[in-house]
Amino acid sequence: MAEMTLETLRDAVSGGAVAIRGKALLQPAGGPGDKVFPPSHSIDERRSGRGAKYAREERRLAGGEILSCVLLDSVQSQANRMEEALEALWGEKKIALPVISVSFADVAPDVGIVTSLSAPHRIADALLRDSLLDGKLFRLSELGKSFTDSSIRNAAPLFRVCPTGLVFGLWDSTGPKGGLGAKFARALVSEIVGFGVEFGVKTASRIDPAGIVTKAAEILEARDPDERWTIDPNEARKEKGGQPVKLGDGRVSEVNHSNVPPTIDEIAGGVTIDHAEQTIVLSLAALRRLQFGTGSAEARTVLAALGLLAALAADARGLDLRSRCLLVPQEGGALQLKTVARDGTATAFALELDGAIALYNSAVSALPDELQYKRDGAPLRPGETLAELRPSEKLKHLVTKSRELASAGAEIEED
Repeated sequence: MAEMTLETLRDAVSGGAVAIRGKALLQPAGGPGDKVFPPSHSIDERRSGRGAKYAREERRLAGGEILSCVLLDSVQSQANRMEEALEALWGEKKIALPVISVSFADVAPDVGIVTSLSAPHRIADALLRDSLLDGKLFRLSELGKSFTDSSIRNAAPLFRVCPTGLVFGLWDSTGPKGGLGAKFARALVSEIVGFGVEFGVKTASRIDPAGIVTKAAEILEARDPDERWTIDPNEARKEKGGQPVKLGDGRVSEVNHSNVPPTIDEIAGGVTIDHAEQTIVLSLAALRRLQFGTGSAEARTVLAALGLLAALAADARGLDLRSRCLLVPQEGGALQLKTVARDGTATAFALELDGAIALYNSAVSALPDELQYKRDGAPLRPGETLAELRPSEKLKHLVTKSRELASAGAEIEED
């Protein structure tokens, strides 16, 4: 099997191939037949049959067979995992990559630092937009305005500040142009699907070791928010009429005491599958549509190398998708990468994570000076940020107020 080198990747990106495809055949870590849990979604209560919370569908296989399937990890979730893996490599100073960060450590230590690799909308995310760079709102700074006019015909400004936006997709819908802001489709997609699915049930119960029963008391909201609950009406928060306010329905179970009788959950009870498949597609045709002026071929090669690196870095971290959903390759089914030619011919190539790191770094070194990743005119070093922001006062208020409401037990409504 041929090695993927910078030269072969450049040739593939320049027109020798239309895509790079990755396939992995997977099984639960517990072995074939072990139950796994897909991501759950909100449902119409009128359609609450077994497995109703899961994204289920039928898919036709190459031989014509139709199998019941379930989504185990979406394109969006896979992109987040790959960016998280890239952020880890960047944090370990193994790669140079334009990264913009904002620290919430002083107002929300649990949030810590958010970067353009971890923010949902990458460099166009509202958390960055509403933060400050040198005392000015980021989107009003020179750096923040630099990618406003990016397009497929002029992708260089975005490439210099957020190349992952060109790989995983980006829509600058909250920038100065609103819905007409820079918009780039995903060039890299990955998805994990379970095939031959049977929907199961989940049981739940709890025995209170102290023997507390539901009717032991009526639970009231405490006047002191630090106490949260009380059974003494004199210490409870009062309504306008002077009546103490119950916490929830007032039952002891509201504060996690008492027994929970055994229940059966059929709408999100996990699944068993024949097998799962991960499919990764890096569209070289999409990369070829991007124009960068001088150095277009080199920039596209960097993006292709970045996509390969993201896929292999995420694969190396393992597929622990969520609680009770750890997948591993079945025998002979580990991730295999292939170039796909214009006539559909697929050719396998060898590339491990260390090789992908070296390939990406070599591709970055080959960029012309005007496309190099730079900070203050000097090339970015591995692990160095492009810019550090700080949250604006209005953003700090939203974060701190949200935590105050949550800690006080307020109901958090989502649109």
